[in-house]
Amino acid sequence: MKILIQNGRVMDPASGRDELADIAIAAGRIIAIGKIAPDFHPNRSIDASGLVVAPGLVDLAVRLREPGQEHAAMLESEMAAAVAGGVTSLVCPPDTDPVLDEPGLVDMLKFRAEKLHQSRVFPLGALTRGLKGEVLTEMAELTESGCIGFGQAEVPIVNAQVLQRALQYAATFGYTVWLRPQDFWLGKGVAASGPLATRMGLAGVPAAAETIALHTLFELLRGVHKSSQSAGEKGVHVHLCRISSAAGLDLVRQAKAEGLPVSCDVSVHNLHLTDVDIGFYDSRMRLQPPLRQQRDREALRAGLADGTIDALVSDHNPVDADAKVLPFAEAEPGATAVELLLGLAAKWAQQDGLGLMQALAVLTSGPQAVLGSALGTLQHSVGQISVGGAADLCLFDPNASWAVEPAALRSQGKHTPFEGHEMPARVRATLVAGQVAYEAARAAA
Repeated sequence: MKILIQNGRVMDPASGRDELADIAIAAGRIIAIGKIAPDFHPNRSIDASGLVVAPGLVDLAVRLREPGQEHAAMLESEMAAAVAGGVTSLVCPPDTDPVLDEPGLVDMLKFRAEKLHQSRVFPLGALTRGLKGEVLTEMAELTESGCIGFGQAEVPIVNAQVLQRALQYAATFGYTVWLRPQDFWLGKGVAASGPLATRMGLAGVPAAAETIALHTLFELLRGVHKSSQSAGEKGVHVHLCRISSAAGLDLVRQAKAEGLPVSCDVSVHNLHLTDVDIGFYDSRMRLQPPLRQQRDREALRAGLADGTIDALVSDHNPVDADAKVLPFAEAEPGATAVELLLGLAAKWAQQDGLGLMQALAVLTSGPQAVLGSALGTLQHSVGQISVGGAADLCLFDPNASWAVEPAALRSQGKHTPFEGHEMPARVRATLVAGQVAYEAARAAA
């Protein structure tokens, strides 16, 4: 199908492009930007007047709840939510049921996702069998099935020797290991340690739970990185998922300055909210990692702005209503957020006096750089706009304002801490591989 997008403001952080231009699409790829050949006859034209035409958003943390947790959400509903939020590429953590630790399970997930013709799904394979932190998975076989890296989701590896061996094995083949830094023993609370948690009688999770895990990981990584360099191996890259504290961010900044191969992301929840937002035991604020104090939030916002944090993620984790409408400490952690990702990024940029280009960068070129060569032939298509690249695009109205109404969300999960919040920027159309995967009335010509 041939599509012509006209009169849009094309913004691409990867190239720095910011101009009014038309885009011609054929056979799923962009064939021209700006000057369109007179013999190009589209099957359809989209008038993007007043809209920004950006690369499709890349979300590094989206739980699809399949296989095994269909009571909380279905693959169809969460993929529909993703494209409604402008997300054309997403990373799925391995903590499904059963865990993504066998090639057949990965093949099934990718087959189901591809049949929907919506967002591109990049699964993470389990680093250890069953996420039990004991026996390493067959990473080579999982990679052949389409896994772009390996992680433990929310399950820490208690045994440092197992973690060291995982890093060593990954370094041999150049794999990326995705870990959320949290000490197993200190991370068992339900709210961030501090005066508020104490007053409310909630078990606390100290910032030390994050920093101790980071110290351990970086010490192991130093040794593995040095030995892999001397042996001429490809080396391992470690991606730190959802940094939550100012102290943890300082350690990441030091590790990057040292030259360790690390990257990190932050959740929209920790970027905008603090423990005070828990209010009167509001279970919508029951999240992992927990919401921390204002000084942590401000440090995270600054770290995202200065590039220490590479990407902003939705940490989309739909939760069944019965598991959420419980006392705070008993409620299942998680929230629906993939449809709010663009709005929350734009809101951060507005509040901190940053440009729209910077808000888009942490949703496109930033996460694309984290994925890097793991994308294979898609490496230079995902997260950017280029002639010859895949036509994955997000068209949105930067001047639109809308209120978050859970019932209107396409996700099967309806619980979000941002219920009733005003959001800037609204997605009007999403294209994946040159096909319109989502469309609001405003985008049609």
